[in-house]
Order: sequence, then C-alpha cells, then structure tokens
Amino acid sequence: MCLFPPCPGVIDIAGDRVNAACMEPDENVNHVRGNLLAMVLAEDLDPLSVDELTKRIAALEGEIARCRARIDRASHHRASADALFRS
Repeated sequence: MCLFPPCPGVIDIAGDRVNAACMEPDENVNHVRGNLLAMVLAEDLDPLSVDELTKRIAALEGEIARCRARIDRASHHRASADALFRS
C-alpha cells in the first residue's frame, strides 16, 4: 500500500510503464511491519474454529523456528567474524 499519490510512470526503451506507484520510505515499511505483528497479537481468537486455531499455531511455530534459525545464523556469523579479527 503506497502512502503517497501515484508517481508518474517512467518510460523505458521498450515503451512500457514502470514505477507506476511510489516506493515507500524504509521507516514506513518498518512501521507497517510492527503494526502487522501488533495486529496478529491483538486479533480476536473467539470466532476461530479449533481447526483454524490449530493451523494458526502451526504457522506461528513455523515462524518461531524460522526466527530461531536466523538468530543462530547471525550468532555463528558474528562468532566467525570475531574469530577472524582475533587472529
């Protein structure tokens, strides 16, 4: 969702319109990312069925595993960089 009015399209060599909409600044993207998490955490769970709740838990557990894997990769990368500069 672009927060700014559409920008004029840029014409490339082939004559196709590109960049029909503005790009959002990074601070808006990070703000939206935080809002998405807040929305997920605040969502009313009462209307969801047991099956929907089970699927939601599975999806969230998958996301937790993905986050933990990213943390591990970052930690190992940092440890490798530290070891390189200690040598």
